[in-house]
Amino acid sequence: MVTPAIRVAPSAANRALNLLRTVQYTHPPNCPCHSNPNHHHHHKTPSMMNNVRRHLATPVDPSREKEYAFEMAASSIRFGPGSTKEVGMDFKNMGAKRVCIVTDSNVTKLDAMKQAVEGLTKEGIEFTIYDKTRTEPKDSSVKEAIDFAKPYKPDAFLAVGGGSVIDTAKLMNLYTAYPEADFLDFVNAPLGKGRPVDKPLLPLVAVPTTAGTGSETTGTAIFDLVSKKAKTGIAHRNLKPTLGICDPLNTRTMPSAVHAASGLDVLCHSLESWTAIPYNERTPRPTNPINRPAYQGANPISDIFSLHSLRSTVKYLPRAVRDPEDHEAQSQMLLAATLAGIGFGNAGVHLCHGMSYPISSQNPGYKHTGYAVDHPIIPHGVSVAVTAPAVFKFTAASNPDRHLAAAEAFGVDISNVKRESAGEVLGNAIAEFLAKLGDQPRGLKDLGFKASDIDGLVEGTLPQRRVLMLAPNLSEELQAEKGELRRLLEESLDY
Repeated sequence: MVTPAIRVAPSAANRALNLLRTVQYTHPPNCPCHSNPNHHHHHKTPSMMNNVRRHLATPVDPSREKEYAFEMAASSIRFGPGSTKEVGMDFKNMGAKRVCIVTDSNVTKLDAMKQAVEGLTKEGIEFTIYDKTRTEPKDSSVKEAIDFAKPYKPDAFLAVGGGSVIDTAKLMNLYTAYPEADFLDFVNAPLGKGRPVDKPLLPLVAVPTTAGTGSETTGTAIFDLVSKKAKTGIAHRNLKPTLGICDPLNTRTMPSAVHAASGLDVLCHSLESWTAIPYNERTPRPTNPINRPAYQGANPISDIFSLHSLRSTVKYLPRAVRDPEDHEAQSQMLLAATLAGIGFGNAGVHLCHGMSYPISSQNPGYKHTGYAVDHPIIPHGVSVAVTAPAVFKFTAASNPDRHLAAAEAFGVDISNVKRESAGEVLGNAIAEFLAKLGDQPRGLKDLGFKASDIDGLVEGTLPQRRVLMLAPNLSEELQAEKGELRRLLEESLDY
């Protein structure tokens, strides 16, 4: 008969003894400290092999190191009907005494401006008004606005208007803070020097009167650099407004065509930021956090804002365009624009926006009937959306699941759709949405572009590195990239 073994729990002394034996009899291979040949106990002369191994080490290329972090930055936002009337108190709370109000010739007649002026007057705050902002700003109109602001020496800015007004106010604020800077110093590379904004700017309060750009929450300002025949801009977190006052009452005056064009910008902000490359696939990793770009790639926080905004836009934009008395839809579109601004303001946009800049700046003469301006204009949202069906067919292979989720937001039943069909399904869903919205150009041909204009549009897209670097599937080799952009623009001539 075999006596069963009895397991006795080891005492503390036994555990210590066993540990010492383990170290003694397995050292050096298993001891994590002492098995390291470079540990300070190993005083050996380096061998020839070690020297050779050291010299053959693969050098690290900083330009190929991938990002490992993302940052979230957005303006403070106040949302609610009637909130414009609080703006005078806001400036008083900030201690502002000399405010430069930025607007345009159309908005200056609206109730939003009336309330802003009354609010500042009631609080005894001195102000001046610049109302010559150009819709779709050019570098010349921006410089004119900067020249107005500098001698006034304000201690705060107030922007009342659409994205063009808010972007112009951001640039007035920037160059007032850097009075000796050359205009191209801060402009996005490679068209400018891409200098970071390394100090805080003056307080800027933005009161949007359109529901589109989300500029009230971003650190981005866009304009047309005429000499290069391309739109570009300046992007840095320090440009973002201190406060965005989103008052749905201010968007009720938008004509239906402006609702549509502005809403298409929201649509593409959402789609592009949702499908941009992941932040941790972006290169190069910044050597200093001040150089981390505002547009970083899709990340877990921006995803929440982008997808919610896409769903809201699909639901409410057709209603806002169709019925000028549908105040719920108008309010929800203003909220969607702001949410999309937070999403793309941190994740970024890509191909639709990259190609939209030369489309707008190389306008062959198209004048949108919904905009009361004295010059040809392709509204920003229109120039962005016109390539969207082709773009998302192209990008889908990068992440079919995300593209199918976007198609589902348009009401597509994706339960039996194959992943390799994601691009076709989403592209068709976007084209159908645009068609049902009504009065939208069905491609570049409806804007006046011809096949012979494609090369110029390609050349105008190439400098948009800030957004192209976030484009899924786009080749990094120049000639291949040109070919891909050319095919996308050719496919966008009509659909």
